[in-house]
Amino acid sequence: MSDKLRILIVDDDRRMTHTLADILVLAGHEVAEATSGPEAIMKAHAMMFDCVLSDVKMPGMNGLDLFRALRNIQPGLPVVLMTAYAADNIIRQGLEEGVIAALEKPLDLQLLLEFCASLAKFRTITVVDNDPAFCQTLGDILELRGFRVVKVSENYTDVERIADDAQIILLDMKLDHINGQDVMQEIRAHYPDIPVVLITGYRQEMSAAIQLALDLNAYACLYKPLIIPELLQTIAEVRLGQLRNIIKKG
Repeated sequence: MSDKLRILIVDDDRRMTHTLADILVLAGHEVAEATSGPEAIMKAHAMMFDCVLSDVKMPGMNGLDLFRALRNIQPGLPVVLMTAYAADNIIRQGLEEGVIAALEKPLDLQLLLEFCASLAKFRTITVVDNDPAFCQTLGDILELRGFRVVKVSENYTDVERIADDAQIILLDMKLDHINGQDVMQEIRAHYPDIPVVLITGYRQEMSAAIQLALDLNAYACLYKPLIIPELLQTIAEVRLGQLRNIIKKG
């Protein structure tokens, strides 16, 4: 997967969208522009985006209302608000609801470019499951949403392969000849900070192993058949913390 992002810029000041678009295109990204919330919603229905940069104060629909609408159209889509009013109540509410960050105008362009570069490299999910068809189907779903997916349906003890470049691991709890809990222990022994989401079709049978894996700081456990919006919401929650850390480090 390339490091190019598809970014939507939303601001009622057309000069602002043009300037940001020029900068981001020069950095190698693909950019769409909108000058209102409704126009941005139309574009989100027509095209998948990797990130949205939205002004807060806009006529008719503010940045928070736009974020709420986009959350329903493209679950997990990272949204960054831009504002000249750092103490605005809208900003505080947005951060509580899942906006990645609020950047003050005039924007720190170096920080913005570093964030975009990190976000472009921060899209790898590893799916560990003994059913290759499940790996493929889930991988197709996630790839349509802009993720790079590594599929592991054998050699479950090769945790270096499982964890290499992964930002999130989806780990089935019942694998061929090995318990997912044992794989979880190996992951934690070598990669203590990678978020792991457990998945299983055996709620009762695997309950003890699931609890032990959760005690090893697995993020959550989801049950098959997976409810895709629930999965995407879980991934979005994990990424929220990760992406906010990128902004803080910047």
